[in-house]
Amino acid sequence: MRKQGELGNFLRSRRARIRPEDVGFASGSGQRRVPGLRREELAHLAGVSVDYYMRLEQGRNHSVSDAVLGAVADALRLDQDERDHLFRLARPHNVAGKTLDGDGARPEIQQLLDWISAPALVMGRRMDVLAWNQPACGLITDFGRLPARERNLPRLHLLDTTIGGRYPDRDMVAREVVGQLRIAAGVVPDDPELWELVNELKAGSAEFRHHWTQHTVRTKAYGLKRIDHPELGSLTLSYEITRFPQDAELSLLVYTAAPGTPEDKALQSLAV
Repeated sequence: MRKQGELGNFLRSRRARIRPEDVGFASGSGQRRVPGLRREELAHLAGVSVDYYMRLEQGRNHSVSDAVLGAVADALRLDQDERDHLFRLARPHNVAGKTLDGDGARPEIQQLLDWISAPALVMGRRMDVLAWNQPACGLITDFGRLPARERNLPRLHLLDTTIGGRYPDRDMVAREVVGQLRIAAGVVPDDPELWELVNELKAGSAEFRHHWTQHTVRTKAYGLKRIDHPELGSLTLSYEITRFPQDAELSLLVYTAAPGTPEDKALQSLAV
């Protein structure tokens, strides 16, 4: 079942964060019913009629042009991730029949992981862990001992108190998880397992609930992650995420460290 109202909720959240005076409108002395821009003000900035914009926000305009979406994105001052998300929400397409999450990865992908000495794993669009190598088990958890449903990074990071407690930057982790799952919801809005996961995370994590309400959208392809490992101590690791060109729903996550650092020695110990 497609989750209704995502487009309207996203647009309203982005209208709410813009101060009228910053885009040339007087804030006025009276109380506004909603924070940020009114619909008619946004429509004026985008160069469309109020009725046209209202139909877009209500999800009733399925033939909206690239030019109009671009004008709305400009008026809302969206960054590239948010702009892409707007286009996906405005033009949903159901590819729920192709669900690589849970189907596992090709044997050749597992072979690749086994050749990588750094902790590495492959995720599906819901951040389900579909394949992994031994160093990844040493760094995060022994995925092979978990039920398939529990091999999910959002659940492990935000709901599992033992594993989640190893990540001191909990708010950042939640923000990154929300960013990825919001993108997945825009690509495949009719994915019931995705919405089951979202509802579970909203119920169990205040940080996730906050960023989900804020409609945080972010593509995070690299960065640093701090991990308080029970055996290796406090680590600050670099990570890279890349996609497989012919398996678009799969992504490869690899943790590394600069040569000669304590983190480098710690990761080398996992590869033994």
